[in-house]
Amino acid sequence: MALRIVKGSIDRMFDKNLQDLVRGIRNHKDDEAKYISTCIDEIKQELKQDNIAVKANAVCKLTYLQMLGYDISWAAFNIIEVMSASKFTFKRIGYLAASQCFHEGTDVIMLTTNQIRKDLSSPTQYDTGVALTGLSCFVTPDLARDLANDIMTLMSHTKPYIRKKAVLIMYKVFLKYPESLRPAFPRLKEKLEDPDPGVQSAAVNVICELARRNPKNYLSLAPLFFKLMTSSTNNWVLIKIIKLFGALTPLEPRLGKKLIEPLTNLIHSTSAMSLLYECVNTVIAVLISLSSGMPNHTASIQLCVQKLRILIEDSDQNLKYLGLLAMSKILKTHPKSVQSHKDLILQCLDDKDESIRLRALDLLYGMVSKKNLMEIVKKLLIHVDKAEGTTYRDELLTKIIDICSQSNYQYITNFEWYISILVELTRLEGTRHGHLIASQMLDVAIRVKAIRAFAVSQMAMLLDNAHLLTGNTQRNGICEVLYAAAWICGEFSEHLQEPHVTLEAMLRPKVTTLPGHIQAVYVQNAVKLYASLLQQKEQAEDKEGALQVTALMIERLPQFVQSADLEVQERASCILQLMKYIEKLHVKAVPVSEEVTALFAGELNPVAPKAQKKVPIPDGLDLDAWINEPPSESESEDERPQTIFHEEEHKHSKHRHVEMDEEELARRREARKQEQANNPFYIKSSPSSHKGYHDTPGVDHIPVVQIDLSVPLKVPGIPMSDQYLRLEEERRHKQKIEKDKRKKKKQKKERRGPHRRHDSLQTESDEDIPPAQQVDIITEEMPENALPSDEDEKDPSDPYRALDIDLDRPLADSEKLPVQKHRAMEDQKSPEENIFSDQKSKKVTKKLKKEKEKVKRRDAEKKKSKVKDDKKRRKSSPVTEDKEPTEDDQVFTEPKEKTEKSTADDSELDFWLSNTPVPTEVEPCPDLQTAVSEPDETLKENIQSEEKEGPKSSKKKKKHRKDKAEKTKDEKKSKKKKHHSDKERVEAMQNGTLDDEPLPPMSNYTLLADDSYITVTYDIQGNLQNESQVVVSVIFENKCNSYLKSMEFNVLDSLNTKLIRPEGSTVHDGIPVPFQLPPGIANEARFVFTVQSVVMPQKLKGTLTYIVKNEDGSSHEKLDFKLHFSCTSYLITTPCYSDAFAKLLESGDMKMSSLKVDGIDISFQHLLAKICFYLHFSVVERVDPCASMYSRSIQGHHICLLVKKGENHVSVDAKCSDSSFLSNLLDEIKEMLSKKC
Repeated sequence: MALRIVKGSIDRMFDKNLQDLVRGIRNHKDDEAKYISTCIDEIKQELKQDNIAVKANAVCKLTYLQMLGYDISWAAFNIIEVMSASKFTFKRIGYLAASQCFHEGTDVIMLTTNQIRKDLSSPTQYDTGVALTGLSCFVTPDLARDLANDIMTLMSHTKPYIRKKAVLIMYKVFLKYPESLRPAFPRLKEKLEDPDPGVQSAAVNVICELARRNPKNYLSLAPLFFKLMTSSTNNWVLIKIIKLFGALTPLEPRLGKKLIEPLTNLIHSTSAMSLLYECVNTVIAVLISLSSGMPNHTASIQLCVQKLRILIEDSDQNLKYLGLLAMSKILKTHPKSVQSHKDLILQCLDDKDESIRLRALDLLYGMVSKKNLMEIVKKLLIHVDKAEGTTYRDELLTKIIDICSQSNYQYITNFEWYISILVELTRLEGTRHGHLIASQMLDVAIRVKAIRAFAVSQMAMLLDNAHLLTGNTQRNGICEVLYAAAWICGEFSEHLQEPHVTLEAMLRPKVTTLPGHIQAVYVQNAVKLYASLLQQKEQAEDKEGALQVTALMIERLPQFVQSADLEVQERASCILQLMKYIEKLHVKAVPVSEEVTALFAGELNPVAPKAQKKVPIPDGLDLDAWINEPPSESESEDERPQTIFHEEEHKHSKHRHVEMDEEELARRREARKQEQANNPFYIKSSPSSHKGYHDTPGVDHIPVVQIDLSVPLKVPGIPMSDQYLRLEEERRHKQKIEKDKRKKKKQKKERRGPHRRHDSLQTESDEDIPPAQQVDIITEEMPENALPSDEDEKDPSDPYRALDIDLDRPLADSEKLPVQKHRAMEDQKSPEENIFSDQKSKKVTKKLKKEKEKVKRRDAEKKKSKVKDDKKRRKSSPVTEDKEPTEDDQVFTEPKEKTEKSTADDSELDFWLSNTPVPTEVEPCPDLQTAVSEPDETLKENIQSEEKEGPKSSKKKKKHRKDKAEKTKDEKKSKKKKHHSDKERVEAMQNGTLDDEPLPPMSNYTLLADDSYITVTYDIQGNLQNESQVVVSVIFENKCNSYLKSMEFNVLDSLNTKLIRPEGSTVHDGIPVPFQLPPGIANEARFVFTVQSVVMPQKLKGTLTYIVKNEDGSSHEKLDFKLHFSCTSYLITTPCYSDAFAKLLESGDMKMSSLKVDGIDISFQHLLAKICFYLHFSVVERVDPCASMYSRSIQGHHICLLVKKGENHVSVDAKCSDSSFLSNLLDEIKEMLSKKC
């Protein structure tokens, strides 16, 4: 042993550590991949050794390689081995590697559960800390479910270091396992008042992150957070809390009145810019939620704007950006407060930082009014000319169009000016927003009818000067405006002054260089223009002119027929044949203008953007189904069709750059000169320049002349927007003079003061400036039977959707976190005790419900104040609110408890938000909150204490009823009896609940097999999460005085039912039982089976092998058994209301059958209890001696029973959606009634 240790130490001396690996990688830059491959082979050999130090060193090197991008998933099991090391330094390496490479798809991650649980319970805080840190990186839903209770326990650890980490990791647990939020939330809420500031800060972080997506569930925490905000000195905690209040304020506007004062104080006092920014943000949210008549409303806004101006004027670019960002939020609700700082915003457009310029552009978008629109756009156009870089220039262009077109062109008073702006924007070279300019031209021309004549004249000018715009023919380039120009000139051709000139411009040969979709619009609208011209010629009886126009079309259209674009070819071919036919008719002197014009008669309305999405899918149409056979994924390269021309030609057409020496360059130069000298059409240069040309070695030495582009390019006939700016100012000036004259006539008899104030208000309003043209609001067409919803569906993969949980509702039994513990047979509670405890709690609930109804009637009669109602509710409801509903009662009790609890929380919030002092009687409220968050044992003690104090409480109630007459008491008692005998008998049996009659002990566990050493019992339950799986719970009980270990459970699979084994196992391999059994101990293991069909029962053969270890030695034992999967084991107890039950029976899909069993002597109550317990049914409605019952299989089969009890027999009428399933169920029901009754 000592030699082995020494040998291992010597080997480790020669092993490469991480430092050697890094040094080696740096030294092998030329063959890095080969070197790393060699290192990985060495690491694999190291991982095979038994020494944990060697393995840890290997995993450490693998962690570094993973950072370089290498896959180390093959070493996942070795990483778990290092994680389980007892030495902290090795354990830390293992958790680091796991945190980097483990994910939900890692196969062996399930093996880490017990190791992590062991580390979480370690006495060393560093082991616990590294486990929490690592788990936060690779937590999965299964790990979160299994370890949630352990992590929640660590939230009460004595060390703040552990408490802080446990609180923070709970956020990851909530995301992966949302069901843990409600049971863990009371403990998390306690950490808000933790004495350690780090733990408190962590709790604030977690709750604020949860509330960021679902703030309404955390409104009840507002008083606690307000206390923290006014007492904490940690800026980061304050920022989180203030952010949370910003999300809560829109839900509770009264909260804003409490927040304004402390937030204003923070704005005045804090020097931290980050905190100042968050305070301003929250103040904005508060003021949005509050009414406009709040005192100091304007003062608060002005304070925020002044502070933000300081941020914007700061030299720090980050603060400037944040100031502009917050200013944009104020702009949405208080634009006038921001408009006074227009000069500062315009200065930001000259900033060197592009992000600040873009944010300033966003602000200008909201600062626009009818008065300053032209001025702002003019300044933006100046910036467009100065802009460097296409990205910022394109953003400027987009903002100019957005500013002008917002709210249906609300701020444009002269559309001729806007058309001229759009035309000016067409001079931008290299822009990618030509399509945006084109769409605006089309929109304005269609919707503003008064502007069409001007728009057509401008578009005709653009078509005439199209050669200036065809420099950039890429899609979405500036040539896209020709698309709009051609369409407008064709659609509104009646407004053209010289249609013949425009037609010739549209048929020029240069047009064929444009993109195909623009050529197609040219061809189509050339025909519209031709139809208009033809009509004019025929009306003027100008036959020669008509023939000329037709001849022009026939002459120019063939160039489009030869286009590479299929759409252009098709249109041009059709139109060319039409022109030839019209030419023949012209020769015969037949008028055709009316027929040609009729081709384009009528008006097409625009289609809504989401019209296609709203078309309902016809019945029977599957859009996801393949029309033809899907292509094979394994298609090889040889089987793929090879293109003969296109790809090869493209392949050979690649430019190959060949390096040429000086001799080759000189030879080519001489050849080019000789060719130029012999070319008669080449203009010869002067001798001096020719000599200079000889001296230059190449084109690189040709001088480049710098052209002054400061003077903008002016296209003849296209107006500048500046003249419209002057015309608009003159028009407004004239309107103002006329308006002042009218006011003076109307207000001669009024006092001067109000007149002056009213006049000043009128000058500030934009409503006084009427637009020169009217904008038509066009209704977009929708398809027939369009779906009404216009909202986009929420992302189903959003993890925050599952966290939208009501945290005020009392915790139910089913919501408690799972706790792993050994299950001893003697400690199990019998079903009789379970039912007994349910009946006990039910009694208390019924009694308290009646008391509450009396209190409510008494309060309504006396009309007490709201505060007194809240006091009585608090005094009379603690037990009911603390009482946890059973699974059967849950359908009825949950809504009432929810409303009562939420009412209590609302009343607490009302007291806190109101200005009135809180009465002293309301002090038990915190106890109520803690009572709700107490664990299960505390709740049971509360109920027991309430039962013990029953006489005292009844005496108090008698005192309250002293003033009532005896007659009223008798009436109430008789009503109580009737209520118990009639209504409660039916209500008590709904959804599986039973009467107060004691029941015999029952157990679902059936004997599977036994021998002299062990007894095995089992129970089968359906898996609610998976319709094709069942869970078999097996209890192994050691009956002997020896240890039982190495137990292995195996079942022979059938075609229908198969045992789910670990990955890599064969059908003959068993599953190891994950525990050993000491003498006299029982424990439970669960095995999952997949089931294809549940309509037939089945028996599977299996074996249990184990080793019996005693003082004499060990022996291998084997126990055979048959595992019976009955049809009833696939049923799930599901509550059902009578209305739904009736609808189910009325449907025609159910098959019916019945049976009768004689010799049944037990009571009807016991009979129903056995059917509910053994067969997993729930009672829908009971009227002695009949009861309707319901259940559902894991695969969705509905089963309805009508059970009737005779004197000595029971008849069962059953309906099910599957006849064979129903027949087998009735056989099992008959067998159960015959055996157990």
